[in-house]
Amino acid sequence: MKKSLVSVLLLSFLAVPTLAQEALDYPETRKIDKSHTYHGEQVPDPYFWLEDDRSSETEAWVKAQNQVTDAFLDSIPFRPALEKRIKELMNYERVSAPSKHGRFYYYSKNDGLQNHSVIYRVPVLDPEAEPEVFLDPNTFSADGTTGLSAIEFSEDGSLVAYAITEGGSDWRKVLVLDTATKNRVDGPLEDVKFSALSWRGNHGFYYSSYDNPDKAEGSQLSSKTHEHKLLYHELKTPQAEDKLIFGGSERPTRYIGGYVTEDQRFLVVTAAQNTSGNQLFIKDLNDPEGDFVQIQDDYMQTAEVIHNERSKFFMLTNIGAPNYRVVSFDLSQPQKANWKDVIPETANVLNASSGGGKLFGTYLVDAKSEVKQFDTQGKLERKVELPGIGTASGFSAKEYDKDLYFSFTSFTNPTTIYKYDIPSGNTTLHRRPKVDFNPDDYQTEQVFFKSKDGTRIPMFIVSKKGLEKNGKNPTDLYSYGGFNISLTPSFSAMRMAWLEAGGVFAMPNIRGGGEYGEEWHLAGTKMNKQNVFDDFAAAAQYLKDNNYTSTPYLAISGRSNGGLLVGATMTQKPDISKVALPGVGVLDMLRYHTFTAGAGWAADYGTADESPEMFEYLRGYSPYHNLKPGVEYPATLVTTADHDDRVVPAHSFKFAARLQEYHKGENPVLIRIETKAGHGSVSTEQVIDYWADVYAFVWANMGVTPKFGE
Repeated sequence: MKKSLVSVLLLSFLAVPTLAQEALDYPETRKIDKSHTYHGEQVPDPYFWLEDDRSSETEAWVKAQNQVTDAFLDSIPFRPALEKRIKELMNYERVSAPSKHGRFYYYSKNDGLQNHSVIYRVPVLDPEAEPEVFLDPNTFSADGTTGLSAIEFSEDGSLVAYAITEGGSDWRKVLVLDTATKNRVDGPLEDVKFSALSWRGNHGFYYSSYDNPDKAEGSQLSSKTHEHKLLYHELKTPQAEDKLIFGGSERPTRYIGGYVTEDQRFLVVTAAQNTSGNQLFIKDLNDPEGDFVQIQDDYMQTAEVIHNERSKFFMLTNIGAPNYRVVSFDLSQPQKANWKDVIPETANVLNASSGGGKLFGTYLVDAKSEVKQFDTQGKLERKVELPGIGTASGFSAKEYDKDLYFSFTSFTNPTTIYKYDIPSGNTTLHRRPKVDFNPDDYQTEQVFFKSKDGTRIPMFIVSKKGLEKNGKNPTDLYSYGGFNISLTPSFSAMRMAWLEAGGVFAMPNIRGGGEYGEEWHLAGTKMNKQNVFDDFAAAAQYLKDNNYTSTPYLAISGRSNGGLLVGATMTQKPDISKVALPGVGVLDMLRYHTFTAGAGWAADYGTADESPEMFEYLRGYSPYHNLKPGVEYPATLVTTADHDDRVVPAHSFKFAARLQEYHKGENPVLIRIETKAGHGSVSTEQVIDYWADVYAFVWANMGVTPKFGE
């Protein structure tokens, strides 16, 4: 491997004085006499005032906390060198798979350190021509905090609608361009949130919207959103005239999406109250007076149309199949009794897509991808050969396409694009990125361990080859455990800095996720939620018992629902790790459902309002409510962002304030609040800065200094 100008990180295990040994002067956080009543019981909430994201006092608190955190992080001697190495690792070309629209192939490319990937195009008739810049999100804002979040071309490719996010908010604006001239012809449409964009011909498109809380004198970033609306926008008409198609006050529903089938004949609508599960409706657009046909009415089950042949539909569903199956039905007889299995359920979780008149089943086999091609009668045609053990995605194309492009990635191999010939099954390399490290120097193993109740849990462990199991390897234990979301192998350039320096990355596939189907998911929800925390704690114990690491060298990390995982684990077992990293976490389990779209998480969590039993269960693990005075907690870096309107920063604000009040000992407990960012960072610059801070914090508190040398 060619060495970079800054050579590979070499880890020194010399014991060094940690920065945590210096006393920190935390900002004073005012407490108020505030309580909430649940089933006749009052629960104090002394930091309730931090929920007001519009107040000058909250703004001053954020500034004061960031000053303390920045001073700590800036004093870590090796942080600048670490940031420089992360930049080097991040500085590689990242290209998406191409897609054909009208006369052009379009794809995105980031040269390396650009804040946003640029949309390029080449002519279909001359794909080797010099690529033309079509849309450059780096021009959207001077500081890189406005980004592209969605893009959708019209039927003939002559028009494109695209959505932008400002400062990381989930609220979007939509603009429309003429693809020939690149001139704007419509927009911006506002108040767009949790929305796909789907064209009907070249006349207009469907999108989803909520009423903006700002217009009702609420907070756009924290007020509860409900009554999602599917709207149709006729091109070059005022947004106020957009037609309500589904939802709103007539059919109150939390999440609504709609799209037009490839043949432009049908509108498919999903209506959901939770983050998984949905009702399903189909409307024949050739019949203007016709109504929607309801295919599935259970909000707790999933049904997704993946293909149609005129009025015959193919649907992926977990109804009667916790691991999912593909069924077919005719719209004239959509009742469950008429559904026919096309791809039956198996022992492995199925995802499905279509392309070239074929069906593709992507299976999770112990959280790794396996892909099979079927005809529309369900006959297996072949198993698709993949480059190795990892995650494959992108097996979709238009009905008459002869090929498709899919991506493959693993923990130590960046996303690589392959071209797949649908009739023959031949796979050829399309584009492989060049990176500043040798993937062959690293290893990924999968182990299995038993949780507290005896359940067998898988875990990936990634490290340099030749790892010495001496109990002193800095280890990042990361997981999620919720909302039917599966964690599979994926590449992170930032994580390579951790691995390159001798760190270990461990990712258990704990309950609450979707790795083993709906039963696995439900085993980590509501009054089974403790299973998730027990699985995570058992993963930590496995790593210690097998000498990968030990408590002084262990960090636990997670984001969003994973932030809840870390918060609950560190409050239940304060001595489990040296470092805790709860990121953008759901940390107040009694009030989470009162913010933005938080009520949509109730199917996984339950709410304090629904019953005394659910209230007691939630209070029993809610991180904010289970901090105790006089306890020594791990060195903690809480991370959030001022524009996070999915898991509002009030969760992190209140948790950090109480943690600083109650914590004893020398471990620092800090909060890092990103500005002009949301539930995830917007720009590459923000991403690099974030991970330099996080890894520097972890190493410094473990008393380990990563060194740079030949």
